[in-house]
Amino acid sequence: MSRENQHQVNEAIRAREVRLIGVNGDQLGIKPLREALRIAQEANLDLVNVAPQAKPPVCRIMDYGKFRYEQSKREKEARKNQKVIQVKEVRLSPSIEENDVQTKLKNVKKFLQKGDKVKLTIRFRGREITHQELGRKILDRMADEVKDISEIERQPKLEGRQMIMILTPKQ
Repeated sequence: MSRENQHQVNEAIRAREVRLIGVNGDQLGIKPLREALRIAQEANLDLVNVAPQAKPPVCRIMDYGKFRYEQSKREKEARKNQKVIQVKEVRLSPSIEENDVQTKLKNVKKFLQKGDKVKLTIRFRGREITHQELGRKILDRMADEVKDISEIERQPKLEGRQMIMILTPKQ
């Protein structure tokens, strides 16, 4: 079934008998499907299969249109309260100067305070790959500078010609 039509309604229900729940949530017992449909039509409401896997299936008498509207409103509210965490990347080089380190550090702090993860990447060019300890030292220094507002999610690790470290904001 599709996401919108996840419940069987009225004539779409294919069971001989159902456990019926009334409008106010009161149990009406196990009834044949025909009688349950008749009770729902008399109340001018829909018969909705809320638990099709149960034996016998549980059906509720309700206004299905109103139910779907409230359900979509709840889902929309839940989506609104979600925080999307982005991963921001800051690129460095092993031969970076002090002023550039300060600038990059300022950006890292800004990203972490906004609640984003930060991926620190050091790119080794040419023969710089022989001095991986320089890159590791820079990454460790960056992590040390922001340790009060972040945690290390992933330690520095060499992947090809790049050394990558991921910082995540503290909760």
